[in-house]
Amino acid sequence: MKFTQTKLEGVLIVEPAIFGDHRGWFMETYNESKFHEQGLQLQFVQDNQSFSANKGTLRGLHYQIHPKSQTKLVRCTMGAIFDVAVDIRRGSPSYGKWFGIELTADNKKQLLIPKGFAHGFMTLTDGVEVQYKCDELYSPECDGGILWNDPEIGVEWPMVYIQPVLSPKDEKAPLLKDSSHNFVY
Repeated sequence: MKFTQTKLEGVLIVEPAIFGDHRGWFMETYNESKFHEQGLQLQFVQDNQSFSANKGTLRGLHYQIHPKSQTKLVRCTMGAIFDVAVDIRRGSPSYGKWFGIELTADNKKQLLIPKGFAHGFMTLTDGVEVQYKCDELYSPECDGGILWNDPEIGVEWPMVYIQPVLSPKDEKAPLLKDSSHNFVY
């Protein structure tokens, strides 16, 4: 398992070792001891899976505030997504900055998004499945979001030439400057 630090402190690309032969392949998507070797003392308590039927579906940017904030380990198991993390920790040198990566069923890369970051993704193909582990249970009272195209953040979504498929909640999400979150660097 390979861990690569991104330009946002704490946001890591996780690449599982893939073992293949004439039958197919095998990989570990999570190994607690390998995460501990990286100083990541996580206890995942919830696994989530989403399916998006259409290319151009955008989910996010989402977060949960303290005391129910979440670290997520995200992977795409069918199709392809552009996955994004945004630093929303007030006082952070990278506050409002984002990192994006293509996660696909073929490249098998994962993105670790720590507490204090908003998360979202856009589907790059039809028929996309995304799975992610969380270290805190979902809490509707702590749920929050930021508008996907907030100009202050300036995420360069790969398919901006089309209108993304959004939920009503995501269409109405506030700008970062108007969001109510309690993350401090």
